[in-house]
Amino acid sequence: MSSIGTGYDLYTSQFSPDGRVFQIDYALKCVENSGTAIALRGKDGVVFAVEKIVTSKLYEKGANKRIFNIDNHVGMVASGLYADARQLAETASNEASNYRQDYGSAIPTEFLSNRVSAYMHAYTLYSAVRPYGATIMLGSWTETAGPKLFCVEPSGTSYGYWGCAAGKAKQAAKTEIEKLDLKNMECKDLINEAAKIIYMVHDEVKDKMFELELSWVTKDTKGKHVTVSDQVHKDAEKFAHDALEEDSDSEGDD
Repeated sequence: MSSIGTGYDLYTSQFSPDGRVFQIDYALKCVENSGTAIALRGKDGVVFAVEKIVTSKLYEKGANKRIFNIDNHVGMVASGLYADARQLAETASNEASNYRQDYGSAIPTEFLSNRVSAYMHAYTLYSAVRPYGATIMLGSWTETAGPKLFCVEPSGTSYGYWGCAAGKAKQAAKTEIEKLDLKNMECKDLINEAAKIIYMVHDEVKDKMFELELSWVTKDTKGKHVTVSDQVHKDAEKFAHDALEEDSDSEGDD
């Protein structure tokens, strides 16, 4: 960012000489400084996992969740500024509610993604506002459309994915996700893999305390986005710990 300090980062509506909007880059930096969030789309649904960094032992466990319920069939996970993520969750929820009121049916996830991405993009156009410092992932499963997963970045860019990641360990998480045969995997296996990835990319030196949040929307949940049961959560964490111990043992043998 050679143009920092030269006045090209004062307004969202201003381009730098090399065609960049620096405030969008700053928003992406907010996401990079947040805990890692991932979403995986399998053949029977979508699973969400997030590394929620706990900065104080005094915090109540389970507070300020980073996984949101947007509609009965749509879940959302966010990485970045929590306040911005909560505002985006409310916006997405309102879009889903308005669609159901107008058309009498659940909102298609593609349409929801387009509406939210257009809303986020509007905050990159005017000098009186700033971009949202959060990346969100929207996932759903319906009988007709099957599993759907979309990721929306602070710039307002939206893509459909089989697996995506955001946060400080985004690249490491993506590398692990690419090793999975997502199209042929069921969510009961993906939830274990998601927990394993979060534990694998967690930086124990810088962030010693974190909470693992897990949820899914699958064929088995009849298309409803729900937090995984305590037993599934415990099994996923055990799978992650066992996998990490196995990897450390194999490295020790080498």
